[in-house]
Amino acid sequence: MTAAISYQLGIEVKRPIRIGIGRLGHFLFPAGRYVYTGSAKRNLDARIARHLRKEKGLRWHIDWLLSAPGVKVVAVKRSREAECILNRRVVGMVVVPGFGASDCRNGCGSHLRYLGNSG
Repeated sequence: MTAAISYQLGIEVKRPIRIGIGRLGHFLFPAGRYVYTGSAKRNLDARIARHLRKEKGLRWHIDWLLSAPGVKVVAVKRSREAECILNRRVVGMVVVPGFGASDCRNGCGSHLRYLGNSG
């Protein structure tokens, strides 16, 4: 059986928040639900566990978002499918071009999608 190689995080942003995302700059994140798609060549569970911790060094784009107040992971899904295939299935708006997609060679544009306000 093939091991999971990618993952998706369901993220909730409680209220609109403006934060800096590394070298990408500052962006306004509307309140609501987001899906972030990522991968790990090894230690997938350790990568996910790192994302779930509030206290961590800011290394990846997702670290800046998940460390912000009022932002939390509400779901985790592991997959055997490639990161970009999963990402393309998410119907949502790109809030931050290039987010999580610095090494993407498939033209995804962003690996974070905004799904809308959760009410």
